[in-house]
Amino acid sequence: MLQKMLEKDRKRLRRKVHIRKRISGTAERPRMTVTKSNRCLSVQIIDDTKGHTIVSASSLEKDLKEIKTTVAGAAKLGEIVGKRLLDKNINSVVFDRNGYLYHGIVKALADGTRKAGINF
Repeated sequence: MLQKMLEKDRKRLRRKVHIRKRISGTAERPRMTVTKSNRCLSVQIIDDTKGHTIVSASSLEKDLKEIKTTVAGAAKLGEIVGKRLLDKNINSVVFDRNGYLYHGIVKALADGTRKAGINF
């Protein structure tokens, strides 16, 4: 069981490195990265040229505690991130799925952000 979990993590990290070789965020089009676990979801919008986080949202925030790690919760978190990006006058981002497969929670988060009006 432990060996299977270690293998799964190793494969995700390999995918992550492969993706990050090609993806980079700029001030005009920052990188949107997703982190998920069994307990929480987190999204950061990063300008890689300066190394700064522009916008972030997490299900650990006080006012977002009701968001669960489900497809519906991810869609809601995506809409919140989209609104925060529009407040900062950012209309497009580069999506970094962080090595996770693009389905389920990751896809719902991306669709929620698109629904808020962000292009990627």
